[in-house]
Amino acid sequence: MSDFKDIIFEIDDGVATLTLNRPDALNALTFDMMYEVQEALKLIEADSSIRALILTGAGRAFCSGQDLRNRPDSAGEDKVQAVMDCYFGAMDGLRKLRVPVITAVNGTAAGAGFSFALVSDVIMAARSAKFIQVFSRIGLIPDMGSTYLLPQLIGRARTLKVMMTNEPIMAETALEWGLISDCVADEDLLPMARDLAAKLAQGPTKALVATRAMVDEAEDNDFATHVRRELEVQMDIAETADATEGVAAFVEKRQANFTGT
Repeated sequence: MSDFKDIIFEIDDGVATLTLNRPDALNALTFDMMYEVQEALKLIEADSSIRALILTGAGRAFCSGQDLRNRPDSAGEDKVQAVMDCYFGAMDGLRKLRVPVITAVNGTAAGAGFSFALVSDVIMAARSAKFIQVFSRIGLIPDMGSTYLLPQLIGRARTLKVMMTNEPIMAETALEWGLISDCVADEDLLPMARDLAAKLAQGPTKALVATRAMVDEAEDNDFATHVRRELEVQMDIAETADATEGVAAFVEKRQANFTGT
């Protein structure tokens, strides 16, 4: 669709697919790539016909992490801000996207590539896939949100072990631990991701994204506060066209025709 260099961005029947496309470098992340991801997300935000996104990698890996040869020129706080603007901007954009996001992990997700996989709503993985932190191997700490996101998924003890030892988490273990939702045969990964994306694309988009927001917000709320927030958001969602259609379809015992509005 658009002229990107380090990603492939395609749209098919309401589903966008964003493929990290530096296969010779195992899709290592660069500033240019992450800015291209941000541009692709802007296209999704502006196109109401797009109602789901698949994120995956080209070739034999999902993403090997940050390309350590590709660094900002600035120093100190300016360097931190440069990474926040570029890398966090892309990841936060995915985490808050107006449509559901599915990550299809093919091969290795390492370092910042591991973090990048964690920001989606549903993580599916090929049976040959593996997740590895790698940071302590090169004398660094995990970054790009791993220390925030991973403990929420697999717990503190498991998180610290895999971060300190760099032991890979194989796809079947990742499923057992609750890190991913599905572990499938390699050849079935993209077809199954597309089937799920197509299903979500036919759903009540605003309600699906509000559901994500409520789950994410729960971490910071006490129970009573969160129940109130659910009700407040519910009142807003109840005013959408999809909610009206959903209730009518239920009463009339027919399939709802959601439009994402």
